[in-house]
Amino acid sequence: MLAFLAIIQMGHCIRDILTDYCATTNQFHTRSFSSATKRDRYLRIFRFLQFTDSSNEPNLTDENSDRLWNMRNLFEILNKTFSKCYSPSEHLAIDECIVLFKGRVIFQQYLPKKYKRFGIKTLQTM
Repeated sequence: MLAFLAIIQMGHCIRDILTDYCATTNQFHTRSFSSATKRDRYLRIFRFLQFTDSSNEPNLTDENSDRLWNMRNLFEILNKTFSKCYSPSEHLAIDECIVLFKGRVIFQQYLPKKYKRFGIKTLQTM
């Protein structure tokens, strides 16, 4: 499980398909991913990993329902932990950027005048 959590840093090395991280071809090969765990084991853990009890699922047809309900507990724990470890100073700059994303999510944004028109808006601190 620790190896699985360590591999979450895949955001630093972006591939199109999840299985490309464990590819053996020279074009896609990344030694740290394939040496940490086998591809099939990683995909199995990724498929069945849950953070909340599914019996508490809210009514998703309601407009005001929380669409990230199954990750909400994890977000709250991370926010508490990060706020204990980091206190921003007065010299802080925040930059908005659009991360290119071609999947289907409700919070994807469309900005027609940008180079990357479809994406997820994120905030970066400097």
